[in-house]
Amino acid sequence: MRSIQCGVTLVELLVAVALVAAVAALGAPALAEYQQGARLAAATVELVADLQRARAEALQRNRRVTLCKSPDGLQCTTQGGWEQGWIVFHDENGNRLVDEDEEVLARRAALEGQLRVVGNQPVASYVTYTAVGASKLVGGGFQAGTVTICRRSEGPAAARQVILNAIGRPRVQKATVASCR
Repeated sequence: MRSIQCGVTLVELLVAVALVAAVAALGAPALAEYQQGARLAAATVELVADLQRARAEALQRNRRVTLCKSPDGLQCTTQGGWEQGWIVFHDENGNRLVDEDEEVLARRAALEGQLRVVGNQPVASYVTYTAVGASKLVGGGFQAGTVTICRRSEGPAAARQVILNAIGRPRVQKATVASCR
């Protein structure tokens, strides 16, 4: 009686492994790029959601609410970028600092990945909304500006810009920046 043997030879197995490795090598950069794009989009959504939340809370409470950069989730800072995290808080006295009697409404931890989040001068450190939902500087002038979110790079990089208009409404636009440091 003859026995039938099924299987693959070592050469066939090596060819199959080489093909799988080649396909994986071609797909890895695309997957990494997709993940970076997803992180960029998620960070943008988080920032816009918290801007909208701060505005809605100011309207609902009929009081000033501030969103500021915060590395520890407790106090505001003027140092570094927004990627270190931020807080939304009820700013009763309008000094853009969290005082003992002021409630922190939301906290965002530092962003993951190689993201950089920088605001131009009017929105470099904080955004504050008045009781009527308008964004105002501590000095009383209207607060409008652009926060740019991008992946750290020395060359051109895809970015998202959160643009805050004169009455405090944020909108998002895609952009390309010359570098993101």
